[in-house]
Amino acid sequence: MAQAPIQFDRASGALEGANLWERTAALALVTGSKISSHFSHMGYIACANLLRKTLPERNIAIKLNPDAVFEFPYGDGYWSKLLNRSYNYEDELELLFADSIDVDYTLLDCGANYGYWSVLVSSKPFGSHKAIAIEPSGQNYPKLDNNARINASRFETMKCAIGAARGTARLSGTKHEAFSIAGDASAGGEDVPVIALDNLIDDGKIAGTGKYLIKLDVEGVEIEAIKGGARLLQADSVIMCEEHGSDRSHAVSRYILEHTPLKLIVYDPSTRRMETVTELSILDRIKVSTHVGYNVFGTASAFWQDRINALNAKTARRVQ
Repeated sequence: MAQAPIQFDRASGALEGANLWERTAALALVTGSKISSHFSHMGYIACANLLRKTLPERNIAIKLNPDAVFEFPYGDGYWSKLLNRSYNYEDELELLFADSIDVDYTLLDCGANYGYWSVLVSSKPFGSHKAIAIEPSGQNYPKLDNNARINASRFETMKCAIGAARGTARLSGTKHEAFSIAGDASAGGEDVPVIALDNLIDDGKIAGTGKYLIKLDVEGVEIEAIKGGARLLQADSVIMCEEHGSDRSHAVSRYILEHTPLKLIVYDPSTRRMETVTELSILDRIKVSTHVGYNVFGTASAFWQDRINALNAKTARRVQ
């Protein structure tokens, strides 16, 4: 029988249910996160995953807020940074989600991994929004489904990949946060069903009208996913795409800018504003680290553009 998960409360810092070695490991994980945060957490995942090999196999349940619990294997290199209470995961997304509490929108969490954003956005402090978490990996999906279950099954999960059209693809990779259907089909892995974003409308999962925030963390097939969502992206939608820091051609942003009717928006840490991008050169300045992902936003919606403008105005007032 599996051990009960370790409990960690991000608000108070309380760690419960851990033995002495697990407590020592937590201290190492937090210290490593704080030190490596000065250089975009380079090397953190590898070190944490080495440490994990010395730990018994059990989960940790992190209380993100009073109505959100996020569970993952203890010592996981990607998610253990959450033990560092000063660490914020994808600031620019949280900024938009926190500002949209009063909006009646649905989150489409594509490439959901273990469901972090679905857990958070469906929680009361974030507005109890409807969310559909979509994850193709047979390794990740049970952990995503578990996070839905421990949060009262308040968001839906789907086991499939997102692409340009319905079909089947080969999912491969060695890191749970970086599985992709974009790799070589001969490189092992598993066959997974693929759907297009617009198929969610066809299949009655969502309405063709409505407000949507669409997170596309689909490891190399973002452009295909955008192509498969032409109808949905004409609605009141915002796509939030991860673009890798190592891609100096800014392929996803270039595609949005040159081949879609969407306005391209990026969060600029130096101005603390969501900036409309007309020249890709702004991304040369923002994408400072080659080993992490950066989120860019695309929308054709006047509603969301007005919300983003208002968010910038609020931020400016707070800074003054």
